[in-house]
Amino acid sequence: MRILQVIGSVNPQHGGVVEAVRLMSHAMKDLGHETEIATADTPDAPWLDDFGFQVHALGPGTQPYQYCRKLGPWLKANTGHFDAVVANGLWNYTSVAVAANTAPTTPYFVFVHGMLDPWFKQAFPLKHLAKQIYWLVAEGRALANARAVLFTAKDEQLRARGTFWGYKFKEALVRLGIAPPPAEEIGRQAAAFFDLVPGVRDRAYLLFLGRLHPKKGCDIALEAFAAVANKYPDLDLVFAGPDQVGWRSELEELAGSLGITDRVHWTGMLSGDGKWGAFRQCEAFVLPSHQENFGVVVAEAMACQRPVLISSKINIWREVVDSGSGLASSDDIASFTAQLGEFLKLMPEQRAAMGETAYQCYLEKFQIEQAARHYAVTLEQLIRSPEAAHG
Repeated sequence: MRILQVIGSVNPQHGGVVEAVRLMSHAMKDLGHETEIATADTPDAPWLDDFGFQVHALGPGTQPYQYCRKLGPWLKANTGHFDAVVANGLWNYTSVAVAANTAPTTPYFVFVHGMLDPWFKQAFPLKHLAKQIYWLVAEGRALANARAVLFTAKDEQLRARGTFWGYKFKEALVRLGIAPPPAEEIGRQAAAFFDLVPGVRDRAYLLFLGRLHPKKGCDIALEAFAAVANKYPDLDLVFAGPDQVGWRSELEELAGSLGITDRVHWTGMLSGDGKWGAFRQCEAFVLPSHQENFGVVVAEAMACQRPVLISSKINIWREVVDSGSGLASSDDIASFTAQLGEFLKLMPEQRAAMGETAYQCYLEKFQIEQAARHYAVTLEQLIRSPEAAHG
């Protein structure tokens, strides 16, 4: 197949959607499928050189909607050369442009990447009202006319139903996965991380890796850590990720008010050896997120043989708990604190066994090769027969 992936930006700082597109495109290439990318990035954006695929950078796009004047005409002129077009994400110009401009002979899909989760409705009711209006005007129609709307987990699919009213759409489940972390030079990876964060070189630490965003439950992680900090004086907490919404200063103030400033480390975004070293050296990975359609970083931690302590709002929590790869709690301070305390009571050999179980779960369920095969088969079935979608 020849597939066009359309996404607002491939800037890695935008998080899991960008990484999912990149990983799946590489895995599909290994299976013999060709992928190209269309974005609203400017042609001189520095992150384009490292993406690894032909990227049609048609920007600049406006913020925050990412309206891109050149995207629609380019899609109209070029989508007829592809077997399928996949719009990634909602609430920007991407899906609407794809719906309006994809050639009639080419089916298009919308991969929502968790953006129909009802948590957003509860957390931001005014924004939800604005989105409901936009849904009726444009977004809902784009989904209704798609060959299928793609979800990555049954929980995500079920929670999306009823979040907005006004349109129905066909649904299909696909899988996501991750590439294995570099196995060579593990010592070099650890050294790279400790060079960046020397304060934890000789200390145990819990790792949060992701965007500093209210959705991710960073404040919950801080509160829970503070609750156990006195009992475990040799344990620190590392926050690794970009501060896209200007929340870090507030989180640092919270850490100060909790008396744990000296035991919390802020690294900014990590990549390459530094990122993998952070995973490999942590006691456990923590993510008390309020919403996560898959959680690429959870799978990455498991691939590094690390136990994962997550919330039940991350859609792979059942696989984590059922396999014994970690623990899952509600996305509130009391529940996550209790979960953290339960984990820290484990003996070192029990934690190591949990990490090994996590690795086995990754091998069985979250390898990118398996996900790509499932993705390719699903798209091929839907291209041949629209009735293959279910909803």
